[in-house]
Amino acid sequence: MTTGSAGSTVSIKEVAAQAGVSPGTVSNVLNRPHKVASETRSRVEQVIRELGFVRHGSASTLRAGHSRTIGLSVIDIGNPFFTDVAAGVEDMASELGYAVILGNSSGDRVKEERNLRVFAEQRVRGLLITPSDEDPRRLDVIRDRGISVVLVDHPAHRPDQCSVAVNDITGGRMAASHLLDTGAATIGYVTGPLTIRQCLDRRSGAEQAVAAAGLDPARALKVVEMPAMNAKAGQRAAEKLIAGGRLPDAIFCANDLLALGLLRGMLQAGLRVPDDVALIGYDDIDFAAASAVSLSSIRQPTYKLGRIATELLLDECDNPESHAHQQIMFQPELVARESTRRA
Repeated sequence: MTTGSAGSTVSIKEVAAQAGVSPGTVSNVLNRPHKVASETRSRVEQVIRELGFVRHGSASTLRAGHSRTIGLSVIDIGNPFFTDVAAGVEDMASELGYAVILGNSSGDRVKEERNLRVFAEQRVRGLLITPSDEDPRRLDVIRDRGISVVLVDHPAHRPDQCSVAVNDITGGRMAASHLLDTGAATIGYVTGPLTIRQCLDRRSGAEQAVAAAGLDPARALKVVEMPAMNAKAGQRAAEKLIAGGRLPDAIFCANDLLALGLLRGMLQAGLRVPDDVALIGYDDIDFAAASAVSLSSIRQPTYKLGRIATELLLDECDNPESHAHQQIMFQPELVARESTRRA
């Protein structure tokens, strides 16, 4: 029940009478909209808007033990990769009648744990998370509280856990193989902290490609580990490589932000990409194609990751008896552009 603009109270029964449906149908529109036919749902939603009905969220949360929200915890919302994932999450959640609370861990476990406590206090229905490390214990605590958890951009290593990820070992192998195909004999791998699973897997893939080409990874692959995965860190990596003397023939960056910063650093130093050094990134964010030298990259289905992860999460929440846990692994795609096209 709620108070209308003129001070009168509007109940679910009044909405139902006006829309010509049962109170149960109105409740489904509010709580399980996917179970209501689109024409009926539209009619009920129109009446809700006309009457100014607003349900009492705190009361319904107390009755159900949870809210109509899900939590989303990512490593770096400043990275367009996670922005695109979040868009997929929000769109699917909205279609299913949920709102999203966002937490940005910045790859910091302490901050991540603080965000998880807030999610629990807000009684989120479920949690989507790209974890900051491989320790599963804090997620077990969340699950023990009755909050479903789905891993995003991170594979699950247990059968009772849903996950949606992209094969980063394959992606790393694709990137390095492409650079080797352009004639590179030495490759620099510029990465964020190797404690991040994605960075480690992409390096493993690059090592596999180098070994398959008959080269010694210890000599042909130079790893440059940076404390962050943004454009500023990429530019610092370029300065570091240039100061170190002879550049590798090509550089593989663990994400596009690093690659774009590195590209800027190379161009400012008077080097030509790809003539002096070929360059490939990872994620294929929108800025990759629009950079001064269009950037080759490894594309991931970011928006789709968010949508499918949300669909899995809410199916687990709404259908715990029939839900089947899935570990979905997408395959990445090579997108070759100017930064690796040598004459």
